[in-house]
Amino acid sequence: MKKILFVLLIYLTSLSGLQAQETGETEPAPVPETEVQASGSSLQWAGYFQADTRFYRKYNHAISWQEYRLDLQAEAKPSDKTHFYSELWVRSLGFPSANTTADLSRKENVSPGDLDLREAYFDVYGFFLDNLDIRVGRQRIAWGTGDKINPTDNLNSLDLEDIYDFGRHFGSDSVKLTYYFTGLTFSAVFIPVFKPALLPQGDWLTALFPSADMPAGLSLNSASDKLIMPENTLKQSSSGGIKISKNILGYDISASYVYTRDSLPVLKKVILTPVNVLNPYVVNVSSELVYPVIEVVGLDMSGSVADVGVWAEAAMFIPRKVTQVSELPLPYPYGFHQESVSLDSHNYVKYLIGMDYTFKNGLYYNLQYLHGFFHERGESNLQNYFLLRLEYKFLDDKVKIAFLNGSIGIREFEDIEKNYGYVYQPEVIFYPADSTELCLGARLIDGKKTTMFGQLRDKDEFYFQGKYSF
Repeated sequence: MKKILFVLLIYLTSLSGLQAQETGETEPAPVPETEVQASGSSLQWAGYFQADTRFYRKYNHAISWQEYRLDLQAEAKPSDKTHFYSELWVRSLGFPSANTTADLSRKENVSPGDLDLREAYFDVYGFFLDNLDIRVGRQRIAWGTGDKINPTDNLNSLDLEDIYDFGRHFGSDSVKLTYYFTGLTFSAVFIPVFKPALLPQGDWLTALFPSADMPAGLSLNSASDKLIMPENTLKQSSSGGIKISKNILGYDISASYVYTRDSLPVLKKVILTPVNVLNPYVVNVSSELVYPVIEVVGLDMSGSVADVGVWAEAAMFIPRKVTQVSELPLPYPYGFHQESVSLDSHNYVKYLIGMDYTFKNGLYYNLQYLHGFFHERGESNLQNYFLLRLEYKFLDDKVKIAFLNGSIGIREFEDIEKNYGYVYQPEVIFYPADSTELCLGARLIDGKKTTMFGQLRDKDEFYFQGKYSF
């Protein structure tokens, strides 16, 4: 199906060029140097190629990530009333996984890769009303003012494939209406089909979603789980949101409301089954997980104080209660049936405050404070994070050093020494030519096991990235 989409995209590109020539369309306006314009066509191309290789400091410097990504962005504006945009990733991702000679006959085992249609939508401006626009298709609906971290950004499901690519979401197949009225902007979004989050692999999955402890006296033989997806009906699967925005005294301010499902699953049921009736203490565990309904009321602002950029956003989450049932179906005194709260119905608030500033000598800093990361639920489980980037450009902006760059997580301020973790991420970035950048960096992780970062303290990485934009 993905290959069909790619072929179709290329076909439409060539077709649009033919139509432009046949109808005698005038040449479109000049495009930026990073775009490629097809001759005689209103379709404009842009994108980038990126190489990303990472390896561990330990474990014999095992390679932890390898990705080659070609990003293709196509955009067309055939008239003042319409607009089209699409973004496609063509990727080589991962490592060969051939274990037998038969595997060598399948290309995906030798040269793994995929096509990923990130966005594809069209706009109609002045949709029946002069001040009403409509957008239809797969679109990234990014709400919030924070830098890559946005508590109010909850319409698109999370894409956590690369956990270090903060703020990455999938596009949603949706309809968006935007109405402009006396300085106000009203937006309404409808998403008919639910899409779950893509989870990371390996140690990050364990750090974000640690497994529950076994009941005392029992030992685990095997574990399995089952996801209970919402039915593909409008009542069960659809979501949506509204947003009102306005500039007040030089500050962009907006309020939003979202009705959706959490794109991360919640534990609903745990069944423990003895492997042998004669030895009921060794069990197989099967779990069921659900995607609960949540409502989110958000506020955000951005602007500047003097020359300092400032932003803030807050999101109040209104969850539905999820009760977890745990069972060991054996006669007394071995068996039990317990109920506990997996997700409380009490409201909780995540918020972010940030600022940035560029000094005249080229020094730039960006500081954000976050209360509640994307995977944390319930007021008692929200931790605190400081995200800092301090960088300096020199040699006519040909070199940039991010010498103080990273994140600090603190579970409880009352006892920081036992509840901290951090990721220190120094980088050196070179710009040897136009549209080209090369990056050398490291991620050094440490902290206490009570924090998300502390659970990954042995996973230090070094990485090399190259990017060319066109």
